[in-house]
Amino acid sequence: VQLQASGGGLVQAGGSLRLSCAASGNIFSIGTMDWYRQAPENQRVLVASITSGGSSNYADSVKGRFTISRDNAKKTVYLQMNGLKPGDTAVYYCRMVIGTPPLTTNYWGKGTQVTVSS
Repeated sequence: VQLQASGGGLVQAGGSLRLSCAASGNIFSIGTMDWYRQAPENQRVLVASITSGGSSNYADSVKGRFTISRDNAKKTVYLQMNGLKPGDTAVYYCRMVIGTPPLTTNYWGKGTQVTVSS
């Protein structure tokens, strides 16, 4: 199983980006899909998550600006980021819980850099 994240880049404050993360390999079931981010010299933190049923939740810092969604047929999770701020600058990582409970494994993408200039 591999996760490939894309869509990062350099954007001015107030701009938008859409991240994508697609899973490939021998996959029968995907549970929760998440986006995390890690700024320099900081820990990796959860930004947004979406369950297999479509329920989502967000870090307080991104509520109202970011939207997570998923396409189960494409095995892909998205993160629409609007109203970007310099504080959103980080490497963004996707994570998926793959497998049928209780036999699940967490898989991580390699990360995509998001840089927001002021």
